[in-house]
Amino acid sequence: MSLWCDKYRPKTFDELDYQLQQAELLQTIVASGDFPHFLIFGPSGSGKKTRITCLLHALYGDGVQSLRIENHEYETPSKKKIEITTIGSNFHIQVNP
Repeated sequence: MSLWCDKYRPKTFDELDYQLQQAELLQTIVASGDFPHFLIFGPSGSGKKTRITCLLHALYGDGVQSLRIENHEYETPSKKKIEITTIGSNFHIQVNP
């Protein structure tokens, strides 16, 4: 079961209707074939997740929509345990610090 906003979130660059210059820049990066790693940041509600969803869909197709949640546990040198939850597909990993 997904949230209403996730169900109707744009999945392609053509469905976006705001901040079109950013969408064009991302489309140019996808078309060039030279895709760097990205670290995306910004205030809540600024469209980060939507733009990345469109970017991933342009790169990998519909397989990006098959998400899984994984819990990873790490132990620091001081023996402190840290648990990190990630969301991802076969093509990407989303980490929220």
